[in-house]
Amino acid sequence: MSKKHWAIFTDNSSKKSSFIQSILKGVSPQGFEQLKDSKGYLFSKRVLEKLIDEEDRHDTKIINLDRTQSLKSMSSGEQKKALLSHLISLSPDYLILDNPFDNLDFESQQRLKEELEEVQYSVQLIFLLSRRKDILPFCNHFAKLDGSSLIFLDEYEKSSQAGTRTILSGKIPAPPYSFDYDEEVLIQLNNVSVKYLDQPVLKNINWTIRKGDFWELKGKNGSGKTTILSMITGENPKGYGQDLHIFGHKKGSGESVWELKKKIGYFTPSITDKFTGYHSVENMLISGLTDSIGLYVRPTEIQSRLAKEWLQLIHMWDLRNHLFHDLSLGQKRLVMCARAMIKHPPLLILDEPTASLDDASAALFVSLVNKFAEASETTIIFVSHRIEPGLTPDYTYQLNLSPTGSTGTIL
Repeated sequence: MSKKHWAIFTDNSSKKSSFIQSILKGVSPQGFEQLKDSKGYLFSKRVLEKLIDEEDRHDTKIINLDRTQSLKSMSSGEQKKALLSHLISLSPDYLILDNPFDNLDFESQQRLKEELEEVQYSVQLIFLLSRRKDILPFCNHFAKLDGSSLIFLDEYEKSSQAGTRTILSGKIPAPPYSFDYDEEVLIQLNNVSVKYLDQPVLKNINWTIRKGDFWELKGKNGSGKTTILSMITGENPKGYGQDLHIFGHKKGSGESVWELKKKIGYFTPSITDKFTGYHSVENMLISGLTDSIGLYVRPTEIQSRLAKEWLQLIHMWDLRNHLFHDLSLGQKRLVMCARAMIKHPPLLILDEPTASLDDASAALFVSLVNKFAEASETTIIFVSHRIEPGLTPDYTYQLNLSPTGSTGTIL
């Protein structure tokens, strides 16, 4: 008899944590009563982060005892493989998998899917999925988590639930001032190579990024995308001694990290974790003008007017007095993306910005980024493992993983 495997679709209003905890604590919602006295575990990014933190604090391995490599030093794909193996070794009756394919390159996704296809015969699997493309063929029960309510779907409803693309109308608000940088080339990497101890990461990278370019940066997990970005933002000392020019200055020629950061807008989903204060949506957006985490001074009339224009563009003016803390995941991402762009920095870096977003929210985010590229002089680097429908970069820089270090190709 085949096991009951669930695909539960979530959006950015879904109360996933409450749903997950109710099952794990044996207070199962309707449809999951048979799990009440069963043993189950959670497979999620948050679980991995806790395990990595425990390894760091105790300087010991917890789940990958047969490996010399620490969990932290593994690629995202290797980390998830190690977590799945560990959970299966505990002989669970069921697993809850929260967006298991996020942050994985295509090959890593395929390997994880193959492993889960083998697991399906021994363990009941409950997938919480933001993207309908992530449904595995052996899933035979479907539902949608609408807030805290579980709505059961039949096969027809499942196939017709895909989010529709949303296009933002309106103009990008004008920049509050101009940056003092008139050169055509923003970033220049000439034969840049990087090693960590004896492990090659990058090999002879040549990449020229010019004013107004819209780049998509792609590559497998562990190919060096984060290393390149951290050298550009000035946070990685591996840039010193390299033929690396940032905003017209060779790395190490005297510019400070702060001087670099003033010219760079940066957004990655983990940034929202730093904004734990109870600030209004309007003030959170204005704080992008003051480079502070939240706003602690009264905004000027010009700042307030600019914030209004941005919030109208992303259809959130009516939420201006709501607490940022209370927004949905998709709404937070839009606000933080607008915050990173509010000054029209010379360079905007978006690192896996659509991870964990549902289909509709991802489409809205992509529409906003496309509008940045069309209507401003800001250079954009967009990093994602997913092929986002509707994204229109001018160029793609592909990192090709190799034992001697990743090489780069312009597509």
